[in-house]
Order: sequence, then C-alpha cells, then structure tokens
Amino acid sequence: MAARLLYQEDAYLREFDAIVTRVDGSKVYLDATAFHPRPSGGLDADTGFLYVGSAGVVRVVDTVVDGDDVAHVVDDVDGIVSGVRVHGVIDWERRYAMMRLHTAAHVVAGIVYRGIGARITGSYISSENARMDFEISRGDWRELLKEAVEEANSVLSKCIDVKVYWLPRDQALSIPGIVKLADKLPPGIDVLRVVEIPGVDIQADGAPHVKNTCEVGGIRVLKLENRGRRRKRLYFVLAAT
Repeated sequence: MAARLLYQEDAYLREFDAIVTRVDGSKVYLDATAFHPRPSGGLDADTGFLYVGSAGVVRVVDTVVDGDDVAHVVDDVDGIVSGVRVHGVIDWERRYAMMRLHTAAHVVAGIVYRGIGARITGSYISSENARMDFEISRGDWRELLKEAVEEANSVLSKCIDVKVYWLPRDQALSIPGIVKLADKLPPGIDVLRVVEIPGVDIQADGAPHVKNTCEVGGIRVLKLENRGRRRKRLYFVLAAT
C-alpha cells in the first residue's frame, strides 16, 4: 500500500509518526510520510532523520518516488524491519526554502502564461535556487523573463493566501491553464490536487507551498540561458540569498 502523503495535507508538518511497511536494501517504506520525494513537482528531495526506538536514529539522505510509493533512503537499516514504529523529522530549513521558491515559481509561471501563453517545458527547485524552462521563441525573451520576475515580486508583496484543494480530474482539467507543463498529466489520476494563488495562478500540483506569498519575501534573477530555439531557461534565487 502506498504511503499517505502528509506533506500534501500540511506542508508545515516537521515531525510525524509512521510504521515501516517494508525495507529493500537502503530504502525504507512507511505507511505515511511528511518527506517530499524527488522528482515530484520538480522539487529536490527532503532529507532528515528517522528515530527507530531502541535502534537509535538514522539519517534520511534521499527521498524518491518509487512507483506509487515513497522510498526513504537511509544511511543505516540495522534494526529497521516491517512493523517497526518510527518518528520522522525533516530538515526544515531546506524544506522551507524549497516551499518559498516553489510558490514563487508558480507566480512567475502564471505571469508568463498570462502574458504570452508560454508553457513550462521543465523545472527543478532545490533549496538554493529554482530553474524554469519556458517554451518561448520570441527574440525579446530575456527582457520578458526579467520583467516577469519584477512583476512576480510585486505580486508576492501583496500577501495573497495560497489555496490548496482537491477536484475531480474532469472538473480540474476544465479550468484554463490548470496544466502549464508542456507534457500533459499522466492518465489514471482521478482526483487532482490544485494549488491556487487567486488572481495570479492555478495549477495541478502535488508538492508543498507556503501559505501566503509574503513568506517568499522576493526573488531575483540568477541567470538566463538560451537552451534552444523554443527553450529559454530562467534561474532565480530568494532575494535574501
């Protein structure tokens, strides 16, 4: 049975209790987890610790999507077996930085999509920076993306509450712009988790976000790259970094 994804219910959950469902090499599977796995949502993996009763504490060095489940890669599996109860603690500073960058990325995506209808062809968010690839063929793409970041900072400063809710697939896909990735959503997902920044962006999304845009604080362009005729890349960081 796949793990219950606690981070989708409460992105601010830093600690949780769970039961080990199986162990495969250095991978530990749980019945519930607050660890966000890569590459879901384009975010890097959460790291942290699992406290395993008398077995002590192990480091979670990676968290990855494994089919319909989540694998917690640990540095030591001694004493970890199916049925054991564990207490998980995520590296909060790392997670919170990714949450802030993720919400900022949605704002940028909404601005670019609304402005020229450009979709995202790829993205990656770590705790250090965010990378977004846009399907743009215009010659003024550098100015366009710089202006989008400037507008994003204005939007972020308005302290807009970020809404998270679930909708049936057909209902969600009837919303214009709900999917901004150039590749469509995979089949077989009947209910979609929707992240909405009212008046700015709405997307099907399974990864954690901040509750309010003011938590982001602001972003700045780190680098712009031409990755091809219709692929333009934007790197940005939190303004305070």
